[in-house]
Amino acid sequence: MNTLNRTLALATLALATLSAEGSQPNKTGTRASAVGIQSASYVTTKDGVQLYYKDWGPRDGQVVVFSHGWPLNSDSWEAQMLFLADKGYRVVAHDRRGHGRSSQPWEGNDMDHYADDLAAVLEALNLKDVTLVGFSTGGGEVARYIGRHGTRRVKKAVLVAAVPPLMLQTESNPNGLPIKVFDDLRKASLENRSQLYLDIASGPFFGFNREGATPSQGLIQSFWVQGMQAGHKNTYDSIAAFSATDFREDLREFDVPTLVIHGGDDQIVPVDTSAKTSAALIKGAELIVYPGAPHGLTDTHKQRLNQDLLDFLQK
Repeated sequence: MNTLNRTLALATLALATLSAEGSQPNKTGTRASAVGIQSASYVTTKDGVQLYYKDWGPRDGQVVVFSHGWPLNSDSWEAQMLFLADKGYRVVAHDRRGHGRSSQPWEGNDMDHYADDLAAVLEALNLKDVTLVGFSTGGGEVARYIGRHGTRRVKKAVLVAAVPPLMLQTESNPNGLPIKVFDDLRKASLENRSQLYLDIASGPFFGFNREGATPSQGLIQSFWVQGMQAGHKNTYDSIAAFSATDFREDLREFDVPTLVIHGGDDQIVPVDTSAKTSAALIKGAELIVYPGAPHGLTDTHKQRLNQDLLDFLQK
């Protein structure tokens, strides 16, 4: 067997091993909670969904919990998690139901279930005085969590390029995006979601479609891999979850210090109808807009975001 074939064989074996581990969570150290059941690297929700999670950094560190965007998973937060864990913070992130290494349930791909899943993770790990950080769809998850579960376990909140208060154009939200935008997204997902993810990543998500931009094949491929790891039905349903859910009442329930960060050139979630409006609805919220930054600023502007998160945590 030549070197190339050996490498391919080892890679295939590694993927098969990871797949087997992901489909059958380790039951060692299983612990029940009021909301979910915890096992090594997984939390099982009350409706039987297995949520994969990462738990990095010192166990006695201040806790920061991350919620990811569509159609990604917790890997999309690795730059922020590594940075903060190295600073002494305990950082936790789970793969949303239907995404990454978590279960792919047919039902429940909506914001209420996403919020309840986040509650299950916090409860199972018994996390308290948490700073919740949500990106894009994850920002909606954080908002709906606070709306449904309150801030008993929450110390601070951060919304990054987040979808609230409401993306969809309605009578009460005339400046939102027309339904055709999301219908076209659903249509493209059904026709060829693999190509859709490549088009999003190589175009507006990271701003690679702007004049003078230098596309990163690494970022494009990472987005594609995470998207294709998610369930087809789950990501399809999630389009309605992130676009048509109205978070305005949830935002009014925020009673903890909140930081809102957004890119000034976000082509996915326009800043004027998202971050600026959300900051106005959240009492005392601080708004930071990165001039010229795209939607995927967790990667393109990770050094600045990391520092802004650290500064906010240290206040």
